[in-house]
Amino acid sequence: MSEVIFNDENFAAEVENASGVVLVDFFATWCGPCKMLAPVIEELAGEYAGKCKIGKLDVDQGPKAAQKYGVQSIPTILIFKDGQVVDTSLGFKSKDVLKEKINNVLV
Repeated sequence: MSEVIFNDENFAAEVENASGVVLVDFFATWCGPCKMLAPVIEELAGEYAGKCKIGKLDVDQGPKAAQKYGVQSIPTILIFKDGQVVDTSLGFKSKDVLKEKINNVLV
């Protein structure tokens, strides 16, 4: 399973109103560190399929969601639990760091 693509139209349904854990990678296609993070996010989406939802939101395509959550630099990763932000990460993070963050929230 590949990551979910979030946008301003589906963000409320897929993230804010979702039960359980959702990881959102706020990115842009022109961002170098975002490109480095993309395969990590895709791998995590596969590994956590059925446990939590993992996806990406292009800030150029979803400016309202990015603005609502104060995303000013990318990549920014927000982890939601039952619609509430429970963890924030700025910049590139390794797969191991992100796995630890997800596992801490899944407990």
